[in-house]
Amino acid sequence: MMFGYSDEWFAVFFVPVVLWLLCGPFLMGALGVWYARQPGWKARLTAVLLPAVPVVTVTVNAILPTDSWDEETFVADLVGTLLVYVGLITLLPWLLGFLLTRLTYRLRARRSGDSARD
Repeated sequence: MMFGYSDEWFAVFFVPVVLWLLCGPFLMGALGVWYARQPGWKARLTAVLLPAVPVVTVTVNAILPTDSWDEETFVADLVGTLLVYVGLITLLPWLLGFLLTRLTYRLRARRSGDSARD
């Protein structure tokens, strides 16, 4: 029993959600860099499983209870949740880390190739 109510055990799942708001973009950016440097199954699995708990918790909270499906703001709330948590906090930093690392490697390879020709 947390905080005097028997059904507040679900609040434990929201601790990673709050931490994901603060640390998630940095972790996903670092995972994007790691994946760009060493592609493989470990980096892919980590990039999928690390954000699973906070993103799924927020999405389930947006979907449930099912009686809210009839409200006119339900679709907007769900799309907003997915855009913020999946798009802005999870995918965008990973993509930026991945693309910047690949671009850096490509530019370094081009420079080292040009200097070898001179």
